[in-house]
Amino acid sequence: MGELPDIEDVRAAARRLRDDALVTPLLRSDQLDLIAGRQVWVKAECLQYTGSFKYRGARNRILCLTANEKANGVVAYSSGNHAQGVALAAKRANLPCCIVMPADTPQSKINGVLARDGEVVFYDRLHQDRAQIAADIAADRNAVLIPPYDDPFVIAGQGTVGLEIVEQAKQLGVELQALIPNTGGGGLTAGIALALEAERPDCTLYSCEPEGFDDHKRSLISGKRERNLTLDGSICDALMAQQPGQMTFAINQSRLRVGFSVSESQVRDAMRFAYAQLQLVVEPGGAASLAAVLAKKVPGSAPICIVLTGGNVDPILFAEIINADAG
Repeated sequence: MGELPDIEDVRAAARRLRDDALVTPLLRSDQLDLIAGRQVWVKAECLQYTGSFKYRGARNRILCLTANEKANGVVAYSSGNHAQGVALAAKRANLPCCIVMPADTPQSKINGVLARDGEVVFYDRLHQDRAQIAADIAADRNAVLIPPYDDPFVIAGQGTVGLEIVEQAKQLGVELQALIPNTGGGGLTAGIALALEAERPDCTLYSCEPEGFDDHKRSLISGKRERNLTLDGSICDALMAQQPGQMTFAINQSRLRVGFSVSESQVRDAMRFAYAQLQLVVEPGGAASLAAVLAKKVPGSAPICIVLTGGNVDPILFAEIINADAG
């Protein structure tokens, strides 16, 4: 594979992941359609193995390791969802796995790594460089580093979400006007961008981010990778990247439309809606695109699709949000 993946890499990933990763459902809600004034299809990646789309990219990367690369296992850094995806993918391949995680990671995500026999090394997200810590560990152990988004195999694996959406919509006879994933480092968005460019170039792809962490939105406007001022202060922990990935932005810059930013209040409302109307547990970072739809931020009236990217929410936080519903 070259430096940047292309559609053939995404299709190859789909072949590798067939009968491995789950084909998650494309759902609808009459109530959601009523609020949005259009059909809204919901790709429920919160039902994927490990509770997020991240398993796809991690598994694709590990399936592509050579025998020599497998010898000393893998290392990754993650706020939680990529961590669990790598841990499960490594366990299925009988490989040792070390994950560098923020000290403030929700306990549910830490438990997900430990339950899959992963080793956890904590760091301070405000004062330490997680990528450097992971790179040092990988170098010391002669292990393979699996980044959360800036990796061609990871991007290709995440792109299988896009291929699935296109195929499912085709089977349903639906012509999607737009697709809105949640955007952190940009790996899922980049993979979907490659899939749409090949299969549905007329379908608009938007970014969706938390307010205060809208680095993709600002980067698309300025034409260069913009940084967030902080890595703290949002309940959407899965979307708090420092800036768009170098590789992911190279893919997204010409394929991604300037999208939406949503408030914490809107995210909380979306989590409550998903639980009440879709019977889905969705983490804050996984609910951003739903929040944008509920807030009527997406232009047009034709059918659209959103991706609920993860469901690994701290149970205490989830209970607080659900119980705060005033009706």
